[in-house]
Amino acid sequence: MPVNLLAPTADELLPVAGVTLGIASAGIKKPGKRDITLIQLAPGSRVAGVFTQNRFCAAPVTVAKRHLQKAAPRALIINTGNANAGTGEPGMQASKAVCEALAGLLGCAEKEVLPFSTGVIMELLPADKVIAALPDAVADCRADNWFAAANAIMTTDIVAKAVSRQASIGGKTITLTGMAKGSGMIHPNMATMLGYLATDAAVSQAVLDTMLKHAADHSFNCITVDGDTSTNDAFMLIATGQAGNAEIVDVASADYTALAAAVTEVSTLLAQAIVRDGEGATKFMSIRVEGGSSRDECRKIGYAIAHSPLVKTAFFASDPNLGRILAAIGYAGVDDLDVNALQLYLDDVLVAEHGGRAASYQEADGQRIMRQAEIGIRVVLNRGSADATLWTCDFSYDYVKINAEYRS
Repeated sequence: MPVNLLAPTADELLPVAGVTLGIASAGIKKPGKRDITLIQLAPGSRVAGVFTQNRFCAAPVTVAKRHLQKAAPRALIINTGNANAGTGEPGMQASKAVCEALAGLLGCAEKEVLPFSTGVIMELLPADKVIAALPDAVADCRADNWFAAANAIMTTDIVAKAVSRQASIGGKTITLTGMAKGSGMIHPNMATMLGYLATDAAVSQAVLDTMLKHAADHSFNCITVDGDTSTNDAFMLIATGQAGNAEIVDVASADYTALAAAVTEVSTLLAQAIVRDGEGATKFMSIRVEGGSSRDECRKIGYAIAHSPLVKTAFFASDPNLGRILAAIGYAGVDDLDVNALQLYLDDVLVAEHGGRAASYQEADGQRIMRQAEIGIRVVLNRGSADATLWTCDFSYDYVKINAEYRS
């Protein structure tokens, strides 16, 4: 089971005014599986998005990015079971055909529909199956369908990932609800695997774009399971403007600060849920690198630790072979790093300083902490004031099994 991660309940997920969701089955990979999710937006809604930077990005990513530049979206259509990546021009035509068909059902323009896909790479999306399921998805649209949607977008996930929060903004109660999917091929270079966060707040487009980038950089861009950046990653922030607050137009305002904090909180919870549900994960690790000369430097060292198969397998085995962490720090690419100046902690236990094992360190202390389901790794560089925190998980036997049998 995922590391300290419980599935949300339907009553925990709050409707967002101006958003309805519909679920349907297209039988893309498995007959009867609910693999189509439709998100409809009220007129006047604003949407910001960040997408994978994988150069082999999927056809729906290309189409969604183009459509987002042309018009205010009225609908988002998501399929699981097929990534429609590595499919060339036929893949592009398949994504466009789905958008065109849905636009016809909703009475909007094709460019007002954003497509998203997740699943097996290098297999063409069966557009005819998706299109045939669209009327059922439209008919199923309800404001209280977040729970069903969070389950429908899952692939190898064990637990659905969705969160709701409310905040007071400008004297109005603002609702935020988000959902995400992801369990493997997790190393975002923009945002998340697939993530959707909606709020009924009124926010200008420019402010929404800024808010999304801040949230992504401090949540989804701080996680890794296996170091593989997906071809299909996307994270979308929706603001319907139906809460009645004065439109937020200034990033220096108190309203912006309050809403951005709530958006980042929900994004962080969703991002951490992806790591907790990492394929085969048994440990959740927070890696904090502090005292660096820049945030980028801290992130570089943090990711070197998080990506190391030797570090991750040691944590799975609860084996305090912590020299592996020092090795990862050393090859992170910080050329002028003074290894004699840094300190390494496992939770509150000082493990290394002055270039080697700390005199006070006892392996029994390391063993005790390594047995925990949640573990903190802290690296103090003592060369500046910057810091960064990343989240990752261990590698278990099940990670290999799940990915070896992914297409089975």
